[in-house]
Amino acid sequence: MNIQKLFTEDRAVSPVIGVILMVAITVILAAVIGTFVLNLGQGLQQTAPQASFSFDYTDDTNVTITHESGDSIDAAQLNTTGLEVGSVEWEGHNGLTGTVSAGTSAEFNNTVPWSGETVRVVWKSADGSASATLSQSTAPTV
Repeated sequence: MNIQKLFTEDRAVSPVIGVILMVAITVILAAVIGTFVLNLGQGLQQTAPQASFSFDYTDDTNVTITHESGDSIDAAQLNTTGLEVGSVEWEGHNGLTGTVSAGTSAEFNNTVPWSGETVRVVWKSADGSASATLSQSTAPTV
């Protein structure tokens, strides 16, 4: 191998390959910068927990909702919808505070018979920018 010839060689990579590489780098940089500028990644860390709830309709106007399995959730981030009175927060409801984990139950009373109403357990993020229905049940028809 001739070292002197190696340093004096004027052949290079094809100009077409060079242009393709430059375009690819430009597209990747534009995508990364655009993501930061448009703040598209802000909601990625606020994913809804995975949890399973059971619904036990004890009579025409009462339902007991029990966390069966899944992630533990801060009670302040849960509410129940589908009640005649509107949405009810779990935090402070019937003395419930702290974390809702497997085995935790909450009883909700309706002012009218359920009769086919859909009751939902809804999670909301700490900053209120995201929410998700974790579980729902349709009450039996009276």
